[in-house]
Amino acid sequence: MSLGSIRSAELCRLCADACNQCANECDKHAEMGMEHCRKCAVACRKCAEACLAMMN
Repeated sequence: MSLGSIRSAELCRLCADACNQCANECDKHAEMGMEHCRKCAVACRKCAEACLAMMN
């Protein structure tokens, strides 16, 4: 990103998508009472938000 690559935004979008998919999967397990999966989902969503913010 610091070099102004034309692929930077694309990579950030891919990272955000992967993090959101992980969060969605973790949510499925969190619904069964697995607290560590709820924490993972929260962390993944924060990561996705950071990736999207870097795109702007």
